[in-house]
Amino acid sequence: MSPWLILIPVISGFIGWVTNWVAIKMLFHPRNPVRFLGMTIQGIFPKRQEQFAIKLGKLVSEQLLSFKDIEQKIVSPENLQKLMPVVETHVDDFLRKKLADVFPVISMFIGEKTITQLKGHFLNELETLFPILMKRYMGHLQSELDLEKIVTERVAGFSSDKLEDILMSIMSKEFRFVEILGGVLGFIIGLLQVALTVWIG
Repeated sequence: MSPWLILIPVISGFIGWVTNWVAIKMLFHPRNPVRFLGMTIQGIFPKRQEQFAIKLGKLVSEQLLSFKDIEQKIVSPENLQKLMPVVETHVDDFLRKKLADVFPVISMFIGEKTITQLKGHFLNELETLFPILMKRYMGHLQSELDLEKIVTERVAGFSSDKLEDILMSIMSKEFRFVEILGGVLGFIIGLLQVALTVWIG
């Protein structure tokens, strides 16, 4: 067997790796359209950035982060209960200290028992009122804040460098795996070529 045959798997592996490396680079480059042999060449992501932004905006607003989900979290009894100690402290401070400044005469006739009763009634009313207020607020916020539009405009406005940095930070391991896989498959194909050449010879 010729010693040159040993180079075939190495060269095939190298070609496989380079081919996949170039393919990954062409996802982002060239950033601007380039005319070559009568064809216009541009990286896939720069070319499709606007469509990518629109799709991502819809995905975020409809499936990942909808106002309905946010509203359910905010008005859930568990989350409201977490707020009540803060509200109770504020109400208690008002009844014991600030009420005397606002209504000094009335505060003279309010004792500990009355303060406790008033605080209980206030807290019950506020606990009932909070979900209503938050639902109305979320409805107003949804009409004023177009989440899909915001995401679409932000992503569409990214520079090509920033978009590449973001995607590379997310998928760098996957891209590296594709490069290595190209080399491995190329090497295996080279071995098959050598085996076939030796067998035919």
